[in-house]
Amino acid sequence: MEGATLLLALLGLLDLQPVTGWSSRHLSLRRQIRGQHKRQPPQNITLAVILPQSNTHYPWAWPRIGPALERAVRTINADPTLLPDHHLTYAFKNSEDKKGICSESIAPLMAVDLKLAYDPWAFIGPGCSYTSSPVGLFTTHWDVPMVTAGAPAVAFYGGGYPSITNTGPTHRKLGKFALRICEHFGWREHVMLMFSDNKVDDRPCYFAVEGLYTELKSINITLEDRVFEEKKPINYSQILSDIQNDSRVMFVCCSPDVFRKLMVHFRRANLPHEQYVFFHIDVFGESLNSKHRQPWAHGDEDDAIAKDAFQNVKILTYREPQNPEYREFVNNLKTDAKMMFNYTIKDSLMNIIAGGFYDGLMLYTHALNETMSTSGTRPPGKDVTKRMWNRTFHGVTGLVHLDENGDRETDFALWDMIDTNTSAFQVNTHAGTHQLTAVPGTDLHWLGGVRPPDVPVCGFKNDNPICLASQWSEPTCWIFKLRLSLCCRRMKLEKELVAQLWRITWEDIQMSNLDKVLRSGSRMTLSLRGSNYGSLMTGDGNLQVFAKTGYYKGNITAIKYTNRKRIELNRKILFELKHMRDVQNEHLTRFIGACIDPPNICIITEYCPRGSLQDILENDSITLDWMFKYSLINDIVKGMLFLHNSVIFSHGKLKSSNCVVDNRFVLKITDYGLSSFRSESDTGKDAHAYYAQRLWMAPELLRMECPPPQGTQKGDVYSFGIILQEVALRRGAFYLEGDPLSPKEIVDRVILGEWPCLRPTMDPQSHSPELGQLMQRCWAEEPTERPEFNHIRLLLRKQNKESRTNILDNLLSRMEQYANNLEELVEERTQAYHEEKRKAEALLYQILPHSVAEQLKRGETVQAEAFDSVTIYFSDIVGFTAISAESTPCHGMRKINTGPFFTVVISQKRPR
Repeated sequence: MEGATLLLALLGLLDLQPVTGWSSRHLSLRRQIRGQHKRQPPQNITLAVILPQSNTHYPWAWPRIGPALERAVRTINADPTLLPDHHLTYAFKNSEDKKGICSESIAPLMAVDLKLAYDPWAFIGPGCSYTSSPVGLFTTHWDVPMVTAGAPAVAFYGGGYPSITNTGPTHRKLGKFALRICEHFGWREHVMLMFSDNKVDDRPCYFAVEGLYTELKSINITLEDRVFEEKKPINYSQILSDIQNDSRVMFVCCSPDVFRKLMVHFRRANLPHEQYVFFHIDVFGESLNSKHRQPWAHGDEDDAIAKDAFQNVKILTYREPQNPEYREFVNNLKTDAKMMFNYTIKDSLMNIIAGGFYDGLMLYTHALNETMSTSGTRPPGKDVTKRMWNRTFHGVTGLVHLDENGDRETDFALWDMIDTNTSAFQVNTHAGTHQLTAVPGTDLHWLGGVRPPDVPVCGFKNDNPICLASQWSEPTCWIFKLRLSLCCRRMKLEKELVAQLWRITWEDIQMSNLDKVLRSGSRMTLSLRGSNYGSLMTGDGNLQVFAKTGYYKGNITAIKYTNRKRIELNRKILFELKHMRDVQNEHLTRFIGACIDPPNICIITEYCPRGSLQDILENDSITLDWMFKYSLINDIVKGMLFLHNSVIFSHGKLKSSNCVVDNRFVLKITDYGLSSFRSESDTGKDAHAYYAQRLWMAPELLRMECPPPQGTQKGDVYSFGIILQEVALRRGAFYLEGDPLSPKEIVDRVILGEWPCLRPTMDPQSHSPELGQLMQRCWAEEPTERPEFNHIRLLLRKQNKESRTNILDNLLSRMEQYANNLEELVEERTQAYHEEKRKAEALLYQILPHSVAEQLKRGETVQAEAFDSVTIYFSDIVGFTAISAESTPCHGMRKINTGPFFTVVISQKRPR
């Protein structure tokens, strides 16, 4: 090649005159040189790639982008129509520093090294904004095209970096999307931009909000900006104060965890929540990566309030391409990344960046191919760049359109909690730069039913002139309305107190008679028939007897007598009785009324025929699997959670005997409220039952001389922990392994507070470790260390996955278990009946002749038999008196019983 070229040069030097024709020698030499050109190997076109090598938190990290570029290079080299007689290859350099962070000092050095070593035709990358800036300046100086799907900052748009072509999403396009949202909803006056900025690394939120700031300023919207650092303690109260004083429409860019904390604080604040809307800038959808698209759900105690708070939230993300080529590309990307880097790529919007690099390299190749087809040699970089701009083509990420400045038009998505029942987020609107497109069948959800205005009617400081005119009259009106409302409420309350709707006279209660009691069964709480008596503890503290029942208005009710001889109806007791009527929950026994007619002072409540939880646990014939146990435990938690959030506030006497089960196997809590009405006496403090009933009482209450009769909420949690141990082990309340202690000894040692504290024995084989940890937390010595019931409910929900099954399946399972218990009881009773019947028949046959006994068994009258002639035989035993005197009674009877034997012998020997 070099020799032929040198020869031509020499010929040119020798032939100084114009040549009008070629000699045969010249033509032969020309053909020879052309043949050598055809046989030459393809020329290499080297690309320089600068990307972060190991930090996969970057969406443009080499393990994410390398497989896409490798596949693009193979595709280009395999296409004979692209770059004929040329072979595409690339050289890679790392843009990270020693800490794995994009370095604006290292990246340009790598670019210089690549330029000197390979003289690349184009640069691919970098991705980070800070590293792309110096490399972009170098490529502009060298007149080498730079293609990237990163570098999203607004500064790259325009004429400052004419060599850069961006085939990925940019923040300027994100700003245009936010602008279309504000214009669509009529927010043209006031918007707040909040973002986290640690001022290190690539500052993604800073550059994202910069895009919004640039575009929203173009329509003269007043912008307020607030910056906070996530690595430092965040003053959420100050942020909420700024929001209240300065804005109603917020665009927020921060991590999903910080944003959720902000929304929880917002929901807890005393603000008109329906007047605010938050747009979370989460371009890669990190908050939506959960299975059910519930960014508020973290599985902690704040889930409920976060769920309500996220009704004010819309989320801005990139829109994932919907074309089949993209899905195939992602599948290939996963396979190649695993093979090339042993790196697992998950489904994420970050894969759009890899698709952007792939499309960028394909775009550059086509532009270079078109430019070389006219020039024949390596063209200037600016000519290739010019062919890439203002162009549209189909790539793996869908339809790719680059504008006149070399930036790609990006499709964005707006996510919203459209269905508040599922509380899942879904796409409501998507858009490119020019218009918003609503997803059919979806409507944006606004907390107040309508979109909030960007400025309150009276202004942020109530200084709107429209509102100033009524400034003096409006407070007076509100005060009048408030006083009128209070007066009406007070009159209604007084009317209810005077009406005494809770009052029941003793004559209205029909007591169960003795026949009903006897027919109802004795102590079987889950037997064939429900007993008319509910279970209560007896004097020894262990056995149960049955509470009195009666009929009120045709319905059977439970009657709880008090030890009060007389009730003075003061306002405190009247309020307690009214509150009892107001409290209604499916896991609390319904309060029907009270009788205050001496001596029959009692409380009438809903009757639960299945008995108490204590009865069920102490009945060994009842089999309880853990699904059933968890169902009972969850019923307690639901009832106590409602009770703690009601006006009753706490129980004070929570124990297994105060948890009863109704016909539907729903556990209900009883004996709550009416602390003044019940007022327990101090007599019998040395009795066994007195201490047995205090096994569930919290240590801090036991140490008080006069504990509050209504107890405390933390004391109820302690009692619940003791019940948990009862349910798990089924060995009674406060079971201790080893030498049993009396209830008095247990209570005394709990009061003493010795270390380690005396607590019931746990058996890891009888329950899960998580349930054991929950028990220990519930009966912690320090009340503040005990969890609340809303937290207990979440912990139990995690432990018991079966509780999420269909409620009908759960109920059918309960009924099946109950039926199995009944079958065992019926079979046992049937066997006992047959055994007694056999004994009775044997005795009957001994007393009466067989024929007579059979007639009696059939219920027939015994008919007398008639004979024509009969022989009557009289027998006397000679010497019977003397024999009886000489023998004992038993010995004498044996001698008499040998009489038939001698008779048989005589009859056989007697001659006929």
